[in-house]
Amino acid sequence: MDIVGKVVVVTGGAGGIGEAIARRFAADGARGVAVVDLDLDRATAVATDIGGLALQADLRRQADVERVVASVEAELGPIDIFCSNAGIGMAGGVELPTDEWQAIWDINVMAHVHAARAVLPGMIERGRGYLVNTASAAGLLTQLGSAPYAVTKAAAVSLAEWLAITHGDQGISVSVLCPQAVNTAMIAGMDAGGVAGVDGILEPDDVAAAVAAAIAAEEFLITPHPSVRDYIKRKADDPDRWIHGMQRLQQRFPKPMG
Repeated sequence: MDIVGKVVVVTGGAGGIGEAIARRFAADGARGVAVVDLDLDRATAVATDIGGLALQADLRRQADVERVVASVEAELGPIDIFCSNAGIGMAGGVELPTDEWQAIWDINVMAHVHAARAVLPGMIERGRGYLVNTASAAGLLTQLGSAPYAVTKAAAVSLAEWLAITHGDQGISVSVLCPQAVNTAMIAGMDAGGVAGVDGILEPDDVAAAVAAAIAAEEFLITPHPSVRDYIKRKADDPDRWIHGMQRLQQRFPKPMG
């Protein structure tokens, strides 16, 4: 899909990857970019800088997402591309309380569900639309030190696959973004020589460039770190060997993320 002249929504757009994507779309000629975030002040700063529309939303709530869609369509027109980008991380395993598991599930998975529910009917009726869901390489591999992050990102990848398979013949394109470490607040304070830096830490602008290229080519899987695809192949070829390799990596980096 050509970004020129398109109306785009970017959630989690007040900083990090989301901000970089919003700025890239504006620079590439989008007709309108809606910057959506819980932090309205930061969203407004980004939107003002790129000539976009700032909206506040709690993406855990279906009603908030539907309000965003209605506001964007009233202000900018029908939504061509919806980038469901917001996400959170936390350290820990199965011992974490259920409310913490639920909190990360609501953002990392259900926010994508809410977005699809809100925009798919209109996109299907028009015969064209694009969903870009941010997951993580953790959803394809795993995340040392964080079971909730690994599990929810795997669910996000699975949801994107289902959407692409189910709605592809209705004119809906889907991409899922699966980077490794990116220089954002989520890894702030982590040692670049630790597990986050094994394959390098990319800048948000690098990830935004990869997203723009994937949308232009309508590619499903976006892996800004090229090594991720090699890891996927190794995992598929010999799951036991891959598990043993990850166990050795865990021994090198025993500290949880965060």
